[in-house]
Amino acid sequence: MYVHKALLLISLAALVVFGTAAQDEALKIGVVDVDQAISSTEEGKAAREEFQRKQRAAEAKLQPMLERYKALEEDLAAKKFVLSEEALYQKQLDLAEMRNQVQNRMKELEGQMQVDQKRLEGPLVAKLGEIVDDVGKSQGYTMILRRGTPGVLYTREALDITDLIIERYNQKG
Repeated sequence: MYVHKALLLISLAALVVFGTAAQDEALKIGVVDVDQAISSTEEGKAAREEFQRKQRAAEAKLQPMLERYKALEEDLAAKKFVLSEEALYQKQLDLAEMRNQVQNRMKELEGQMQVDQKRLEGPLVAKLGEIVDDVGKSQGYTMILRRGTPGVLYTREALDITDLIIERYNQKG
């Protein structure tokens, strides 16, 4: 897997170097931190606040269920030695059922949170992509890379154009 990615990166680098050398143009590379760009725009801040609000609401929905589970668990621990074998077995089954319900609800809420996050950030990422394209074309970049993507291990700060992208995003707003 790593060999495949390494070969792909080497091929891409060779293509860029030879492609630009043939045109006698300088190689101009930029790097954008998309997460920082989204977080720094007004729309991005609003989307993140909305997501955090939804996350708090989801946690509030789950809290009563967690409290019931904990109470059931404490009740079982307290009465463990005084219950009949059949009653103890029934309480253990009730506890296992409640644990499954809690786990299922948590998975459901996690899935919903992922959908909500994509719904909130998707349009922002698309708009950001358009702005990156515009900046790349208008300022003559050979390529603009996304910080944090596989293959990008290090970049000089001088290559970072995130602030420029944020500025253009806010102007388009």
